[in-house]
Amino acid sequence: MGVPTDVIDYRPVLMVAGLLVATLGVFMMIPAIVDLFAGHADWQVFAGSAIVTVFVGIGLFLSNRAELTEVGLREAFILTTVVWIILPAFAAVPFNFSELNMSYTDAFFEAMSGLTTTGATVITGLDGAPPGLLIWRALLQWLGGVGVVVMAIAVLPILQVGGMQLFRMESSENSPDKVMPRTTQIVAAIGSIYLLLTITCAISLWLAGMSVFDAVAHSMTAISTAGFSTHDLSIGHFDSAAIDWIVTLFMALGALPFLLYFRAVQGQPVALLRDSQVRWFLGILGLFIAAMALLQILRHGTGVADALRYAAFNVTSVMTGTGYATTDYGLWGGFAVCAFFFIMFIGGCAGSTSCGIKIFRFQVIFETARMQMLQLWQPNRIVIPHYNGRPLPDTAIESVMSFLFLFLLSFSLLTLALTALGLDFVTAVSGAATAIANVGPGLGDIIGPSGNFQPLPDTAKWLLSGGMLIGRLELFTVLVLFTRRFWQI
Repeated sequence: MGVPTDVIDYRPVLMVAGLLVATLGVFMMIPAIVDLFAGHADWQVFAGSAIVTVFVGIGLFLSNRAELTEVGLREAFILTTVVWIILPAFAAVPFNFSELNMSYTDAFFEAMSGLTTTGATVITGLDGAPPGLLIWRALLQWLGGVGVVVMAIAVLPILQVGGMQLFRMESSENSPDKVMPRTTQIVAAIGSIYLLLTITCAISLWLAGMSVFDAVAHSMTAISTAGFSTHDLSIGHFDSAAIDWIVTLFMALGALPFLLYFRAVQGQPVALLRDSQVRWFLGILGLFIAAMALLQILRHGTGVADALRYAAFNVTSVMTGTGYATTDYGLWGGFAVCAFFFIMFIGGCAGSTSCGIKIFRFQVIFETARMQMLQLWQPNRIVIPHYNGRPLPDTAIESVMSFLFLFLLSFSLLTLALTALGLDFVTAVSGAATAIANVGPGLGDIIGPSGNFQPLPDTAKWLLSGGMLIGRLELFTVLVLFTRRFWQI
Protein backbone atom coordinates (compact mmCIF):
# COMPACT_ATOMS: atom_id res chain seq x y z
CA MET A 1 0.00 0.00 0.00
CA GLY A 2 1.44 3.32 -1.03
CA VAL A 3 2.18 6.34 1.12
CA PRO A 4 -0.27 9.24 1.44
CA THR A 5 -0.23 11.64 -1.52
CA ASP A 6 -1.16 15.33 -1.63
CA VAL A 7 -4.45 14.70 -3.42
CA ILE A 8 -6.86 11.96 -2.37
CA ASP A 9 -7.77 9.69 -5.27
CA TYR A 10 -11.38 8.64 -4.79
CA ARG A 11 -11.53 6.42 -7.87
CA PRO A 12 -10.18 3.24 -6.24
CA VAL A 13 -12.39 3.89 -3.22
CA LEU A 14 -15.53 4.06 -5.35
CA MET A 15 -14.38 1.21 -7.59
CA VAL A 16 -13.91 -1.24 -4.70
CA ALA A 17 -17.10 -0.02 -3.04
CA GLY A 18 -18.97 -0.59 -6.30
CA LEU A 19 -17.59 -4.11 -6.64
CA LEU A 20 -18.65 -5.01 -3.10
CA VAL A 21 -22.09 -3.43 -3.56
CA ALA A 22 -22.60 -5.47 -6.74
CA THR A 23 -21.53 -8.61 -4.87
CA LEU A 24 -24.05 -7.83 -2.13
CA GLY A 25 -26.72 -7.52 -4.81
CA VAL A 26 -25.87 -10.97 -6.14
CA PHE A 27 -26.28 -12.43 -2.65
CA MET A 28 -29.75 -10.84 -2.45
CA MET A 29 -30.89 -13.42 -4.99
CA ILE A 30 -30.49 -16.18 -2.38
CA PRO A 31 -33.36 -14.97 -0.15
CA ALA A 32 -35.32 -14.18 -3.33
CA ILE A 33 -35.03 -17.84 -4.36
CA VAL A 34 -35.89 -19.00 -0.83
CA ASP A 35 -39.07 -16.89 -0.77
CA LEU A 36 -39.97 -17.95 -4.31
CA PHE A 37 -39.85 -21.64 -3.39
CA ALA A 38 -41.75 -20.91 -0.17
CA GLY A 39 -44.44 -19.14 -2.17
CA HIS A 40 -43.91 -15.84 -0.38
CA ALA A 41 -44.45 -12.57 -2.23
CA ASP A 42 -41.33 -10.99 -0.75
CA TRP A 43 -39.24 -12.72 -3.42
CA GLN A 44 -40.13 -9.76 -5.63
CA VAL A 45 -38.73 -7.33 -3.04
CA PHE A 46 -35.42 -9.17 -2.91
CA ALA A 47 -35.24 -9.59 -6.68
CA GLY A 48 -35.95 -5.91 -7.28
CA SER A 49 -33.47 -4.87 -4.59
CA ALA A 50 -30.86 -7.16 -6.13
CA ILE A 51 -31.29 -5.63 -9.59
CA VAL A 52 -30.99 -2.06 -8.28
CA THR A 53 -28.02 -2.91 -6.03
CA VAL A 54 -26.12 -4.74 -8.78
CA PHE A 55 -26.84 -1.91 -11.25
CA VAL A 56 -25.52 0.78 -8.87
CA GLY A 57 -22.52 -1.35 -7.91
CA ILE A 58 -21.49 -2.07 -11.49
CA GLY A 59 -22.00 1.60 -12.38
CA LEU A 60 -19.66 2.68 -9.58
CA PHE A 61 -17.12 0.07 -10.60
CA LEU A 62 -17.06 0.85 -14.32
CA SER A 63 -17.04 4.63 -13.91
CA ASN A 64 -14.13 4.60 -11.46
CA ARG A 65 -11.65 2.12 -12.92
CA ALA A 66 -8.25 2.61 -11.29
CA GLU A 67 -5.14 0.72 -10.21
CA LEU A 68 -5.17 -0.52 -6.63
CA THR A 69 -1.40 -0.86 -6.33
CA GLU A 70 -0.89 2.82 -5.52
CA VAL A 71 -3.67 3.23 -2.97
CA GLY A 72 -2.38 5.50 -0.20
CA LEU A 73 -3.05 5.27 3.52
CA ARG A 74 -5.67 8.03 3.40
CA GLU A 75 -7.56 6.26 0.62
CA ALA A 76 -7.38 3.03 2.64
CA PHE A 77 -8.92 4.68 5.71
CA ILE A 78 -11.68 6.25 3.59
CA LEU A 79 -12.33 3.01 1.71
CA THR A 80 -12.68 0.92 4.87
CA THR A 81 -15.19 3.31 6.42
CA VAL A 82 -17.15 3.97 3.22
CA VAL A 83 -17.59 0.27 2.52
CA TRP A 84 -19.01 -0.41 6.00
CA ILE A 85 -21.51 2.44 5.56
CA ILE A 86 -22.62 1.90 1.99
CA LEU A 87 -23.15 -1.86 2.32
CA PRO A 88 -25.65 -1.56 5.22
CA ALA A 89 -27.36 1.26 3.31
CA PHE A 90 -28.13 -1.11 0.43
CA ALA A 91 -28.62 -4.18 2.62
CA ALA A 92 -31.40 -2.28 4.42
CA VAL A 93 -33.53 -1.91 1.28
CA PRO A 94 -35.14 -5.41 1.42
CA PHE A 95 -35.99 -4.90 5.10
CA ASN A 96 -37.57 -1.53 4.26
CA PHE A 97 -39.86 -2.91 1.53
CA SER A 98 -40.52 -6.37 2.96
CA GLU A 99 -43.76 -7.65 4.45
CA LEU A 100 -42.61 -6.36 7.84
CA ASN A 101 -42.88 -2.79 6.49
CA MET A 102 -39.95 -1.53 8.56
CA SER A 103 -38.99 2.13 8.57
CA TYR A 104 -35.65 2.88 6.93
CA THR A 105 -34.22 3.69 10.37
CA ASP A 106 -35.12 0.22 11.63
CA ALA A 107 -33.97 -1.36 8.37
CA PHE A 108 -30.59 0.36 8.50
CA PHE A 109 -30.16 -0.54 12.17
CA GLU A 110 -30.89 -4.21 11.39
CA ALA A 111 -28.53 -4.21 8.40
CA MET A 112 -25.72 -2.49 10.29
CA SER A 113 -26.19 -4.89 13.18
CA GLY A 114 -26.01 -7.78 10.74
CA LEU A 115 -22.93 -6.76 8.78
CA THR A 116 -21.01 -5.69 11.89
CA THR A 117 -22.02 -9.05 13.47
CA THR A 118 -23.48 -7.20 16.45
CA GLY A 119 -26.72 -9.16 16.68
CA ALA A 120 -28.95 -6.42 18.09
CA THR A 121 -32.37 -6.58 16.47
CA VAL A 122 -35.54 -4.50 16.16
CA ILE A 123 -37.65 -7.31 14.69
CA THR A 124 -40.30 -9.08 16.75
CA GLY A 125 -42.29 -12.10 15.64
CA LEU A 126 -39.35 -13.92 14.04
CA ASP A 127 -41.20 -17.24 14.26
CA GLY A 128 -43.71 -15.99 11.68
CA ALA A 129 -41.34 -13.87 9.56
CA PRO A 130 -40.80 -14.65 5.85
CA PRO A 131 -38.06 -17.27 5.32
CA GLY A 132 -36.24 -15.09 2.81
CA LEU A 133 -35.90 -12.27 5.33
CA LEU A 134 -34.62 -14.69 7.99
CA ILE A 135 -31.99 -16.13 5.67
CA TRP A 136 -31.03 -12.59 4.57
CA ARG A 137 -30.32 -11.66 8.18
CA ALA A 138 -28.13 -14.75 8.54
CA LEU A 139 -26.35 -14.06 5.24
CA LEU A 140 -25.53 -10.50 6.28
CA GLN A 141 -23.89 -11.74 9.44
CA TRP A 142 -22.04 -14.51 7.62
CA LEU A 143 -20.70 -12.06 5.03
CA GLY A 144 -19.87 -9.55 7.76
CA GLY A 145 -17.97 -12.22 9.68
CA VAL A 146 -15.67 -13.16 6.84
CA GLY A 147 -15.27 -9.47 6.00
CA VAL A 148 -14.15 -8.78 9.56
CA VAL A 149 -11.57 -11.58 9.46
CA VAL A 150 -10.14 -10.42 6.13
CA MET A 151 -10.04 -6.82 7.35
CA ALA A 152 -8.27 -7.84 10.58
CA ILE A 153 -5.62 -9.82 8.71
CA ALA A 154 -5.07 -7.78 5.57
CA VAL A 155 -6.08 -4.18 6.32
CA LEU A 156 -5.92 -3.13 9.99
CA PRO A 157 -2.31 -4.31 10.55
CA ILE A 158 -1.20 -2.11 7.63
CA LEU A 159 -3.15 0.85 8.99
CA GLN A 160 -1.55 0.18 12.41
CA VAL A 161 -4.90 0.54 14.14
CA GLY A 162 -5.07 -0.05 17.88
CA GLY A 163 -1.98 -2.24 18.12
CA MET A 164 -2.90 -4.44 15.16
CA GLN A 165 0.58 -3.81 13.74
CA LEU A 166 1.69 -6.62 16.05
CA PHE A 167 0.09 -9.04 13.63
CA ARG A 168 1.63 -7.32 10.64
CA MET A 169 5.00 -7.90 12.28
CA GLU A 170 4.27 -11.60 12.67
CA SER A 171 2.93 -12.05 9.17
CA SER A 172 5.70 -10.07 7.53
CA GLU A 173 8.30 -12.28 9.14
CA ASN A 174 6.59 -15.57 8.48
CA SER A 175 4.53 -15.06 5.34
CA PRO A 176 7.12 -15.67 2.59
CA ASP A 177 7.31 -19.38 3.26
CA LYS A 178 5.03 -20.35 6.12
CA VAL A 179 1.86 -18.32 5.75
CA MET A 180 0.98 -16.78 2.36
CA PRO A 181 2.70 -14.14 0.26
CA ARG A 182 -0.31 -12.32 -1.19
CA THR A 183 -3.54 -10.89 0.14
CA THR A 184 -5.60 -12.76 -2.46
CA GLN A 185 -4.23 -16.05 -1.18
CA ILE A 186 -5.02 -15.05 2.39
CA VAL A 187 -8.60 -14.22 1.44
CA ALA A 188 -9.04 -17.49 -0.46
CA ALA A 189 -7.64 -19.61 2.37
CA ILE A 190 -9.64 -17.84 5.08
CA GLY A 191 -12.79 -18.08 2.97
CA SER A 192 -12.33 -21.82 2.48
CA ILE A 193 -11.79 -22.47 6.19
CA TYR A 194 -14.74 -20.23 7.07
CA LEU A 195 -17.00 -22.09 4.64
CA LEU A 196 -15.83 -25.49 5.88
CA LEU A 197 -16.55 -24.57 9.50
CA THR A 198 -19.98 -23.25 8.50
CA ILE A 199 -20.88 -26.47 6.68
CA THR A 200 -19.62 -28.58 9.58
CA CYS A 201 -21.72 -26.56 12.02
CA ALA A 202 -24.83 -26.83 9.83
CA ILE A 203 -24.52 -30.61 9.54
CA SER A 204 -23.94 -30.95 13.29
CA LEU A 205 -27.01 -28.85 14.13
CA TRP A 206 -29.15 -30.79 11.65
CA LEU A 207 -28.06 -34.10 13.19
CA ALA A 208 -28.87 -32.65 16.64
CA GLY A 209 -32.48 -32.03 15.63
CA MET A 210 -32.73 -28.68 13.83
CA SER A 211 -34.51 -28.40 10.51
CA VAL A 212 -32.28 -27.87 7.48
CA PHE A 213 -33.35 -24.22 7.26
CA ASP A 214 -32.66 -23.51 10.94
CA ALA A 215 -29.38 -25.42 10.84
CA VAL A 216 -28.08 -23.44 7.85
CA ALA A 217 -29.20 -20.09 9.28
CA HIS A 218 -27.75 -20.71 12.73
CA SER A 219 -24.50 -22.14 11.39
CA MET A 220 -23.89 -18.86 9.55
CA THR A 221 -24.60 -16.74 12.62
CA ALA A 222 -22.72 -19.01 15.04
CA ILE A 223 -19.39 -19.18 13.22
CA SER A 224 -19.56 -15.43 12.56
CA THR A 225 -20.18 -14.91 16.32
CA ALA A 226 -23.08 -12.73 15.26
CA GLY A 227 -26.20 -14.10 16.93
CA PHE A 228 -29.23 -13.52 14.70
CA SER A 229 -31.71 -16.35 15.15
CA THR A 230 -34.80 -17.50 13.29
CA HIS A 231 -36.84 -17.55 16.50
CA ASP A 232 -37.77 -14.95 19.11
CA LEU A 233 -36.45 -17.20 21.90
CA SER A 234 -33.12 -17.55 20.07
CA ILE A 235 -31.40 -20.90 20.71
CA GLY A 236 -33.61 -21.32 23.77
CA HIS A 237 -36.43 -22.13 21.33
CA PHE A 238 -34.98 -25.60 20.72
CA ASP A 239 -34.48 -26.46 24.42
CA SER A 240 -31.81 -29.00 23.50
CA ALA A 241 -28.59 -29.67 25.40
CA ALA A 242 -26.94 -31.10 22.27
CA ILE A 243 -27.73 -27.99 20.22
CA ASP A 244 -26.52 -25.74 23.05
CA TRP A 245 -23.15 -27.49 23.24
CA ILE A 246 -22.68 -27.54 19.45
CA VAL A 247 -23.42 -23.82 19.18
CA THR A 248 -21.13 -23.11 22.16
CA LEU A 249 -18.28 -24.96 20.43
CA PHE A 250 -18.64 -23.09 17.14
CA MET A 251 -19.00 -19.71 18.84
CA ALA A 252 -15.67 -20.40 20.55
CA LEU A 253 -14.11 -21.57 17.27
CA GLY A 254 -15.25 -18.36 15.57
CA ALA A 255 -13.48 -16.33 18.27
CA LEU A 256 -10.07 -17.92 17.57
CA PRO A 257 -7.55 -16.52 15.03
CA PHE A 258 -8.37 -17.86 11.57
CA LEU A 259 -4.78 -17.50 10.41
CA LEU A 260 -3.80 -20.11 13.00
CA TYR A 261 -6.39 -22.46 11.52
CA PHE A 262 -4.53 -22.16 8.25
CA ARG A 263 -1.24 -22.96 9.95
CA ALA A 264 -2.88 -26.00 11.54
CA VAL A 265 -4.03 -27.18 8.11
CA GLN A 266 -0.49 -26.64 6.81
CA GLY A 267 0.86 -29.13 9.33
CA GLN A 268 1.19 -27.07 12.50
CA PRO A 269 -1.74 -28.36 14.58
CA VAL A 270 -0.21 -27.11 17.84
CA ALA A 271 -0.04 -23.52 16.54
CA LEU A 272 -3.36 -22.70 18.19
CA LEU A 273 -2.35 -23.95 21.61
CA ARG A 274 1.07 -22.33 21.44
CA ASP A 275 -0.42 -18.91 20.83
CA SER A 276 -0.60 -16.97 24.10
CA GLN A 277 -3.70 -15.08 22.95
CA VAL A 278 -5.60 -18.35 22.50
CA ARG A 279 -4.49 -19.62 25.91
CA TRP A 280 -5.61 -16.39 27.57
CA PHE A 281 -8.96 -16.52 25.79
CA LEU A 282 -9.65 -20.11 26.81
CA GLY A 283 -8.47 -19.44 30.35
CA ILE A 284 -10.68 -16.38 30.86
CA LEU A 285 -13.63 -18.14 29.22
CA GLY A 286 -13.21 -21.20 31.43
CA LEU A 287 -12.91 -19.07 34.57
CA PHE A 288 -16.17 -17.22 33.97
CA ILE A 289 -18.00 -20.40 32.95
CA ALA A 290 -16.93 -22.05 36.20
CA ALA A 291 -18.00 -18.99 38.22
CA MET A 292 -21.44 -18.77 36.57
CA ALA A 293 -22.03 -22.52 36.89
CA LEU A 294 -21.06 -22.46 40.57
CA LEU A 295 -23.37 -19.50 41.12
CA GLN A 296 -26.35 -21.39 39.70
CA ILE A 297 -25.54 -24.54 41.67
CA LEU A 298 -25.11 -22.82 45.04
CA ARG A 299 -27.67 -20.02 44.80
CA HIS A 300 -30.40 -21.48 42.59
CA GLY A 301 -29.98 -25.22 43.20
CA THR A 302 -29.47 -25.98 39.51
CA GLY A 303 -28.14 -29.42 38.63
CA VAL A 304 -24.46 -29.63 37.66
CA ALA A 305 -25.13 -30.63 34.03
CA ASP A 306 -27.67 -27.86 33.44
CA ALA A 307 -25.56 -25.29 35.27
CA LEU A 308 -22.54 -26.03 33.08
CA ARG A 309 -24.70 -26.05 29.95
CA TYR A 310 -26.33 -22.67 30.59
CA ALA A 311 -23.15 -21.07 31.93
CA ALA A 312 -20.99 -22.28 29.04
CA PHE A 313 -23.48 -21.19 26.41
CA ASN A 314 -24.32 -17.75 27.74
CA VAL A 315 -20.81 -16.80 28.87
CA THR A 316 -19.39 -17.84 25.49
CA SER A 317 -22.18 -16.00 23.69
CA VAL A 318 -21.58 -12.73 25.55
CA MET A 319 -17.78 -12.86 25.67
CA THR A 320 -17.44 -13.63 21.96
CA GLY A 321 -20.05 -10.99 21.13
CA THR A 322 -22.41 -13.50 19.53
CA GLY A 323 -25.53 -12.52 21.43
CA TYR A 324 -27.47 -15.78 21.40
CA ALA A 325 -29.50 -16.56 24.52
CA THR A 326 -30.97 -19.69 26.04
CA THR A 327 -32.21 -18.07 29.23
CA ASP A 328 -32.57 -14.61 30.74
CA TYR A 329 -29.29 -14.39 32.64
CA GLY A 330 -30.50 -11.07 34.03
CA LEU A 331 -32.45 -13.18 36.53
CA TRP A 332 -29.31 -14.89 37.86
CA GLY A 333 -28.66 -12.08 40.34
CA GLY A 334 -26.59 -8.95 40.69
CA PHE A 335 -23.20 -10.70 40.49
CA ALA A 336 -24.12 -12.39 37.22
CA VAL A 337 -25.43 -9.16 35.66
CA CYS A 338 -22.27 -7.32 36.67
CA ALA A 339 -20.03 -10.15 35.37
CA PHE A 340 -21.84 -10.31 32.02
CA PHE A 341 -21.56 -6.53 31.67
CA PHE A 342 -17.79 -6.69 32.03
CA ILE A 343 -17.15 -9.76 29.87
CA MET A 344 -19.05 -8.22 26.95
CA PHE A 345 -16.10 -5.84 26.61
CA ILE A 346 -13.46 -8.58 26.45
CA GLY A 347 -14.16 -10.16 23.06
CA GLY A 348 -12.14 -12.88 21.38
CA CYS A 349 -8.83 -13.04 19.56
CA ALA A 350 -7.49 -10.70 16.90
CA GLY A 351 -8.05 -12.15 13.43
CA SER A 352 -11.32 -13.79 14.43
CA THR A 353 -14.96 -12.90 13.81
CA SER A 354 -15.47 -11.79 17.41
CA CYS A 355 -15.52 -8.24 18.66
CA GLY A 356 -14.87 -6.25 21.82
CA ILE A 357 -11.53 -4.94 23.01
CA LYS A 358 -9.78 -8.22 22.08
CA ILE A 359 -7.65 -10.48 24.23
CA PHE A 360 -4.28 -9.33 22.89
CA ARG A 361 -4.87 -5.78 24.14
CA PHE A 362 -5.44 -7.04 27.67
CA GLN A 363 -2.21 -9.00 27.32
CA VAL A 364 -0.34 -5.87 26.26
CA ILE A 365 -1.78 -3.89 29.19
CA PHE A 366 -0.94 -6.65 31.65
CA GLU A 367 2.60 -7.05 30.34
CA THR A 368 3.21 -3.30 30.36
CA ALA A 369 1.91 -2.98 33.93
CA ARG A 370 4.04 -5.93 35.03
CA MET A 371 7.14 -4.35 33.54
CA GLN A 372 6.31 -1.05 35.22
CA MET A 373 6.07 -2.74 38.62
CA LEU A 374 9.35 -4.54 38.09
CA GLN A 375 10.95 -1.24 37.15
CA LEU A 376 9.63 0.35 40.34
CA TRP A 377 10.94 -2.53 42.43
CA GLN A 378 14.32 -2.62 40.68
CA PRO A 379 14.93 0.85 39.16
CA ASN A 380 18.29 -0.09 37.65
CA ARG A 381 16.97 -3.18 35.91
CA ILE A 382 16.35 -3.03 32.17
CA VAL A 383 12.97 -4.61 31.48
CA ILE A 384 11.48 -5.19 28.04
CA PRO A 385 7.80 -6.14 27.69
CA HIS A 386 7.08 -9.11 25.43
CA TYR A 387 4.10 -10.42 23.52
CA ASN A 388 4.04 -14.02 22.30
CA GLY A 389 7.74 -14.33 23.02
CA ARG A 390 8.71 -11.21 21.07
CA PRO A 391 9.64 -7.72 22.29
CA LEU A 392 6.76 -5.26 22.28
CA PRO A 393 7.61 -2.14 20.26
CA ASP A 394 6.76 1.16 21.92
CA THR A 395 4.49 2.09 19.01
CA ALA A 396 2.30 -0.96 19.64
CA ILE A 397 1.99 -0.16 23.35
CA GLU A 398 1.07 3.45 22.57
CA SER A 399 -1.51 2.30 20.00
CA VAL A 400 -3.15 -0.06 22.49
CA MET A 401 -3.28 2.59 25.21
CA SER A 402 -4.72 5.13 22.76
CA PHE A 403 -7.31 2.59 21.63
CA LEU A 404 -8.43 1.93 25.20
CA PHE A 405 -8.74 5.64 25.91
CA LEU A 406 -10.84 6.20 22.79
CA PHE A 407 -12.91 3.11 23.53
CA LEU A 408 -13.80 4.33 27.01
CA LEU A 409 -14.36 7.88 25.79
CA SER A 410 -16.65 6.75 22.95
CA PHE A 411 -18.54 4.46 25.32
CA SER A 412 -19.02 7.29 27.83
CA LEU A 413 -20.15 9.83 25.23
CA LEU A 414 -22.59 7.37 23.64
CA THR A 415 -24.00 6.53 27.07
CA LEU A 416 -24.49 10.22 27.86
CA ALA A 417 -26.16 10.79 24.48
CA LEU A 418 -28.58 7.91 25.08
CA THR A 419 -29.47 9.13 28.55
CA ALA A 420 -30.09 12.60 27.09
CA LEU A 421 -32.74 10.97 24.86
CA GLY A 422 -34.60 9.76 27.95
CA LEU A 423 -33.33 6.18 28.21
CA ASP A 424 -32.92 4.76 31.70
CA PHE A 425 -29.39 4.24 33.02
CA VAL A 426 -29.22 0.45 32.57
CA THR A 427 -30.55 0.61 29.01
CA ALA A 428 -28.25 3.48 28.06
CA VAL A 429 -25.09 1.98 29.57
CA SER A 430 -25.63 -1.57 28.31
CA GLY A 431 -26.88 -0.30 24.93
CA ALA A 432 -23.74 1.77 24.42
CA ALA A 433 -21.60 -1.17 25.56
CA THR A 434 -23.27 -3.70 23.27
CA ALA A 435 -23.07 -1.34 20.29
CA ILE A 436 -19.38 -0.43 20.61
CA ALA A 437 -18.41 -3.95 21.68
CA ASN A 438 -20.68 -5.41 18.93
CA VAL A 439 -22.31 -7.85 21.33
CA GLY A 440 -26.05 -7.67 20.61
CA PRO A 441 -28.48 -7.86 23.52
CA GLY A 442 -27.94 -5.54 26.44
CA LEU A 443 -29.23 -5.64 29.99
CA GLY A 444 -32.54 -4.71 31.57
CA ASP A 445 -36.16 -5.23 30.61
CA ILE A 446 -36.05 -3.34 27.30
CA ILE A 447 -32.92 -4.50 25.44
CA GLY A 448 -31.97 -7.45 27.64
CA PRO A 449 -31.85 -11.10 26.49
CA SER A 450 -35.65 -11.29 26.53
CA GLY A 451 -36.23 -7.95 24.76
CA ASN A 452 -34.99 -6.07 21.69
CA PHE A 453 -34.18 -2.56 20.44
CA GLN A 454 -37.55 -1.84 18.76
CA PRO A 455 -38.93 0.41 21.56
CA LEU A 456 -35.97 2.81 21.37
CA PRO A 457 -36.45 6.19 19.63
CA ASP A 458 -35.11 6.57 16.08
CA THR A 459 -32.35 8.93 17.17
CA ALA A 460 -31.07 6.31 19.61
CA LYS A 461 -31.03 3.70 16.84
CA TRP A 462 -28.94 5.96 14.60
CA LEU A 463 -26.54 6.65 17.46
CA LEU A 464 -26.25 2.94 18.20
CA SER A 465 -25.69 2.21 14.50
CA GLY A 466 -22.80 4.67 14.61
CA GLY A 467 -21.51 2.92 17.73
CA MET A 468 -21.60 -0.44 15.95
CA LEU A 469 -19.65 1.04 13.05
CA ILE A 470 -16.83 2.57 15.05
CA GLY A 471 -16.63 -0.49 17.30
CA ARG A 472 -16.36 -2.88 14.37
CA LEU A 473 -13.71 -0.76 12.64
CA GLU A 474 -11.58 -0.46 15.79
CA LEU A 475 -12.44 3.24 16.39
CA PHE A 476 -9.33 4.83 14.82
CA THR A 477 -10.33 3.84 11.29
CA VAL A 478 -13.47 5.99 11.52
CA LEU A 479 -12.47 8.70 14.00
CA VAL A 480 -9.32 9.64 12.07
CA LEU A 481 -11.61 10.92 9.30
CA PHE A 482 -12.88 13.62 11.68
CA THR A 483 -9.47 15.18 12.19
CA ARG A 484 -8.57 18.30 10.24
CA ARG A 485 -5.04 17.13 9.54
CA PHE A 486 -6.28 14.04 7.68
CA TRP A 487 -7.92 16.20 4.99
CA GLN A 488 -5.13 18.76 4.66
CA ILE A 489 -3.43 18.77 1.27
